[in-house]
Amino acid sequence: MELLKDLFAKLTDLEGLIRWGGLTALFVIVFSETGLMVGFFLPGDSLLVTAGLFAARGNLDIVWLNVSLMAAAILGDAVGFWTGAKAGQLLYRREDSRWFKKRHLLRAKAFYERHGGKTIVMARFIPIIRTFAPIVAGAAEMPYRKFVIFNICGGIGWVGSMTMLGYGLGRIYPPIVKQIHYLALAIIVVSFIPVWMEWRRARAEAAAEKAE
Repeated sequence: MELLKDLFAKLTDLEGLIRWGGLTALFVIVFSETGLMVGFFLPGDSLLVTAGLFAARGNLDIVWLNVSLMAAAILGDAVGFWTGAKAGQLLYRREDSRWFKKRHLLRAKAFYERHGGKTIVMARFIPIIRTFAPIVAGAAEMPYRKFVIFNICGGIGWVGSMTMLGYGLGRIYPPIVKQIHYLALAIIVVSFIPVWMEWRRARAEAAAEKAE
């Protein structure tokens, strides 16, 4: 338990994490959040914006940052897709555990059924959903050629928009680095608004079904 608390503390200290692990740590985290089911809790959006701020200060190269993390995001989704293609149906029958919650998978499935292939792009900007969306696409036997296009567009769009937001803020208003924790908190809150809206919509639909 202490090890888990230690790990969580390091992952939530975004500035310290980037200073300690640099581009390698960023690559691993982005890949894990998009490619491994256990990565659903990782701080993707806020970490990317913070990395952009560091690039604005000259601590990271913005070009290599984007190229590396776009590759990590695309590779991660590809791994998630093949995981779903090979074991997706088994996952729907799997029991909950510390690192796996079936409700996250089912939420991503409902999102995919509503939006189709666009889910792969849209889910990039929604925490938790982005981890499970490629798995659901693989389990639903989405044609891989079609998936690749959405994957590349989503990976480039997500990473590029987040890092360049941080980079732009850092260039326009350098003192924002001193408020980095408040900025990260604001990004986390904003990024979870779609999750909250999906939850409200699902609750409303369930209530309507019961009323019929």
